[in-house]
Amino acid sequence: MNHLIVYAHPFEDSFNHAILESAVAALESKGHSVVVRNLYALGFNPVLSPVDFKELRSGNTPEDIATEQAFIKNADAITLIYPLWWTGLPAILKGYIDRVFAYGFAYQYSKKGMVEGLLASKKGFMITTHGTPNMYYDASGMTQSLKQTTDEGIFSFCGVATLNHLFFGGISTSDDLTRKEMLKTVQLTLKELF
Repeated sequence: MNHLIVYAHPFEDSFNHAILESAVAALESKGHSVVVRNLYALGFNPVLSPVDFKELRSGNTPEDIATEQAFIKNADAITLIYPLWWTGLPAILKGYIDRVFAYGFAYQYSKKGMVEGLLASKKGFMITTHGTPNMYYDASGMTQSLKQTTDEGIFSFCGVATLNHLFFGGISTSDDLTRKEMLKTVQLTLKELF
């Protein structure tokens, strides 16, 4: 199976990077092919510009968008790994979605105005970290809201079947043992799903 991991964290010594390494190791241990698109390392431009709109509408997909779309086309599964900032995707990842999951590539509208997801053959998985403890987000309904805006609002909208979404909260105050358990959860979950 071909896996595409889209990774959005600026620091190589972050816990998100440890999650990335664990995810890659788990998938490769089962013989899967893994491609990582580290958006910060790539210097990915997240701004959907007027030029982008014009080019996409005329069928002349800008080169950097076409490159990322080719990785998505080749993938059987797409995994997003990112920290939660202000209850949303980091700007670089939001811009990746804005630019790469474009109309006519990831979705379109039928003649009756219904949404048609064009990535229906793909499976999706997300891993999100945040500083706020999970119990707070769970009790306030925030976890469910986040799932609705990402799992449904991005993946399902484009036809991608979301298999799971792991949320790791309290990262800034968690100890090494807790973090090791989180990494174990990442590996076990990926091995079970794929």
